[in-house]
Amino acid sequence: MAGEIFVVSAPSGAGKSTLIKEIMAADPRLRFSISFTTRSPRPGEIPGEDYFFVSPEEFRDLKARGGLVEWVEQFGHSYGTSRAWVMEHLAAGEDLLFDLEPRGARQLKSHFPEAVSIFVLPPSLQVLRERLAGRHRDINPAELAARLEQGRAELQEVTWYDFLVINDEFTQALELLKAIIAASRCRTSRLWPRLVPSFRT
Repeated sequence: MAGEIFVVSAPSGAGKSTLIKEIMAADPRLRFSISFTTRSPRPGEIPGEDYFFVSPEEFRDLKARGGLVEWVEQFGHSYGTSRAWVMEHLAAGEDLLFDLEPRGARQLKSHFPEAVSIFVLPPSLQVLRERLAGRHRDINPAELAARLEQGRAELQEVTWYDFLVINDEFTQALELLKAIIAASRCRTSRLWPRLVPSFRT
């Protein structure tokens, strides 16, 4: 049976990265999606594990050939997901987890409508502001305001996501994320075609 696609998005400061790290450690059926990027590797990053690092020319060629299922420009660099990579791992029955901002998530959903999209929210905008300020203690007011404005823009996208997880208490948010993934794997459209032969008389 082909694998599932799970997409997780959130404004900066909502706790998405920590949730993803924990769910990946807890669920051996999940494989984290590896993106292509035109930026240089950072210290400790491993090509093929953290990202596929390519030149801007290679990225443009991949995009022109329709080889990307989603892509964005961010902070002067390009990021995108290979169609061939996704199809290979889905065909192998692997469940893929994507960490994407809403633009990329919407593109991916257009190619894979059955993908399960999850948006992680803080309990309020005030909490988001406090978390951003606490995480980036040396951030200047202008940058904090810019991050908050970006967060507000991303919040306008929540209505088309399949599920919302409120990350107020971390353990509870993690359990909700696990529950969404477990329930999605039990959808009739996913399981019944595989089970039909066992129920024929």
